[in-house]
Amino acid sequence: MKNIKYLFLFFLMNCSISKVITDYDEKIDFSEYKTYHFFENSGEGLNALDINRIRSAIHIEMKNLGFTLNDKPDIFIDFSSKISELENNNIIGVNIGNSTRNGGFGISGGIPIGGNKLVEEITIDFVTSKKEELIWQGILKSKIKEKRTPEEKEIQYSKIINQILMEFLKIKA
Repeated sequence: MKNIKYLFLFFLMNCSISKVITDYDEKIDFSEYKTYHFFENSGEGLNALDINRIRSAIHIEMKNLGFTLNDKPDIFIDFSSKISELENNNIIGVNIGNSTRNGGFGISGGIPIGGNKLVEEITIDFVTSKKEELIWQGILKSKIKEKRTPEEKEIQYSKIINQILMEFLKIKA
């Protein structure tokens, strides 16, 4: 019976996987774009180490999509991060009460369970190099631990970038 509880919890946790939100110009033929480069100021909201982690993950995914890095690209890539706190609405109720035949008295309150969770929103923009117009955007919000190891960050960013750019693949094909 214990194993069933853990199995249910595992499935419940996996159902909360974040969904990628995309927006793009439907008139664009994305198959025309073959090369990319990054905006110099990419990585707003990130430190230099995380910028390098995300750039590396994007390089891998763009190569898998058939793009090549070029100093005179068809598209420029911009990415950014925003971290915010997600309020914890889980509380334990505490009640003290007394009741008599003709009246009653009560005190009630709530104690928060756990702490606030952090949510990181990663945004990736594709901008044309000729007209500098935004042609595609992918956004993914995911819960993160406050203290992550460098290895955990690298793994998480790789998964996030893969999820976002797989959505681009759907419209490119």
